[in-house]
Amino acid sequence: MPKIVDAEARRQDVVEAVLRIIAGDGLERASLRETADEAGLAVGSVRHYFAGSEELLAFSFASVVDRIVRRLEASLPGVHAAVPGSPGHRAAILTLLCGLLPLDGPRALEVCAWMAFRNAARVRPFLAAEADRSHREVAVIVGTVIRALRPEDEPKENLVVEAERLLATLDGLCMHALLQPGWMTREMCIDVLEQHLDGM
Repeated sequence: MPKIVDAEARRQDVVEAVLRIIAGDGLERASLRETADEAGLAVGSVRHYFAGSEELLAFSFASVVDRIVRRLEASLPGVHAAVPGSPGHRAAILTLLCGLLPLDGPRALEVCAWMAFRNAARVRPFLAAEADRSHREVAVIVGTVIRALRPEDEPKENLVVEAERLLATLDGLCMHALLQPGWMTREMCIDVLEQHLDGM
């Protein structure tokens, strides 16, 4: 009998190979052939799911964005359920925001690829739409956090500035943790984020 292959599982296996390549050698190396080699597949098997490198990279970018957004959204109920200003509320917010940081191996692979894709979207138009979606969806969640932290009568302009400040802090922590992991450890990332929250 022919072997039955789960198409979605196979696509995700290929995405994992793309993430490993990006983390190890950079986005430029993530071709169909290199990805097939990394995944232990024939090039023809990868071409069965992706017509070319652009389709492969766009799909991988979308998959990374979906994973990150799902992780953040999974923490939102805890933020909404906690009493504002309580230790539980602060802990729920911290848990949500830490979902965006490379605090373990799998998240480091995702965040490394996420940052690389976002940067590449500046010069690769086929990635631009996904970069826009990534920013919008993460910004909406961060905006929800800001509204949970600030007074209800806070002017909208202030909320926008605080959301951008938090997004910039998160981006900076991601970049520092990827580039200087010996210094910007998990503990240091959390300490910086807590200090930022205290300042809000």
